Amino acid sequence: MSMAEKVKSWFAPHKPLPPEMLHYQTPPDAPQQYRIHLRIEDDGRGLLIVNASTVLHLNQVAAEYARLMIQGASKDQAAHSVARRYHVSRDLAGEDYARLREHVLTLATTPDLCPVTYLDMERATPFSAATSAPYRADLALTYRIDPSGAQDPNARRRVDRELDTTEWKQILQTLWDAGVPHVCFTGGEPLLRPDLVELVLQAEKQGMVSGLLTNGHGLQDWNLFDQLLLAGLDHVQVTLTSHQPEQHDALVGQEGAWRMIDAGLHNAVEADIYVVAHLLVRPENAADVVETVSYLAQVGVHALALSSPLRSASETERSLLEQALEDAQNAAYARGLTVVMDLAAPYSHFNPVEVESELDPEQVIRQHLYVEPDGDALPAQGYNVVLGNLLRDPWESIWHHPEREKLGETG
Repeated sequence: MSMAEKVKSWFAPHKPLPPEMLHYQTPPDAPQQYRIHLRIEDDGRGLLIVNASTVLHLNQVAAEYARLMIQGASKDQAAHSVARRYHVSRDLAGEDYARLREHVLTLATTPDLCPVTYLDMERATPFSAATSAPYRADLALTYRIDPSGAQDPNARRRVDRELDTTEWKQILQTLWDAGVPHVCFTGGEPLLRPDLVELVLQAEKQGMVSGLLTNGHGLQDWNLFDQLLLAGLDHVQVTLTSHQPEQHDALVGQEGAWRMIDAGLHNAVEADIYVVAHLLVRPENAADVVETVSYLAQVGVHALALSSPLRSASETERSLLEQALEDAQNAAYARGLTVVMDLAAPYSHFNPVEVESELDPEQVIRQHLYVEPDGDALPAQGYNVVLGNLLRDPWESIWHHPEREKLGETG
């Protein structure tokens, strides 16, 4: 039994520490260089951001250990503080503190990790409680899908003006000040924005984890991709529909699309960045999902995100799609791929949470935010509820908007 479990069984929960944001960076002469940010929630849980590349979800006890670590506490000092606060032995408290510190140092010195992870110290169920800010914000930099200026037909509306670089930097600062640890640049196709490298660099400077959601075509440009990596991009997600070139091109309506995605995926894997493949399962490709997963495993992607139009499917199609999703998951596990339910975006008609999560999808959406190209904020793409505009409206009025707070309510 872990220390946290013993605490829960012996005593009533201790009053949590007050919410705050803390930051630590190793001195220049330290043998192991890393930086960490800690956000403590109202209920005492925490989000620890390691090297602006990995977000750890912490329960109350682990968050207090992380706070002590940032404050430079020794093992003995931490053991004394926690033992007195929770009425446990100093030996046990010291062991748990050393274990967390070692876990953080391992993450800080290990490349190509999943951008979101959990400690094994009484894992807290994600999305299960209200938070002071989103776990992640998806930033749709543009709704353009190609150089001609054509806009995504699935976008909520046509956006005639995209925010400029300065305005997006202002939004990034607003999100960071609110405590948002993770942003994903999406669209449309975000690689069409000439300032994408600059925006990734801004997120990195602030301490944010940053990801890119793309159709993969622009990743053929190794020079651009290299600039994104140097700016601090932490993970990339590429969407495809099939391992068969003809089938993928037909489903996306663009000749030669598969060839560009294949090249982009290989570049991403060779670049040693965390790569997620988002497989969109439709009736047309349902029979081939196992072969597609095999192709992705051979390419070397780290994780698989799955989504499917379950809500809009007929009864016959839904049965077909559910079986295909199950087959794809099993194929991924058999080939050593991680199946992720939280990185696939957008949360709209193709909802990845429906695949295996027991949570209400709206509970998950409640911990995220989606920003349109002109700064309008929505709970998620596909939710036609404007919470406000991040350039014009106060953060509190957006995050505590009555329509957003209704999401995930039970009873």
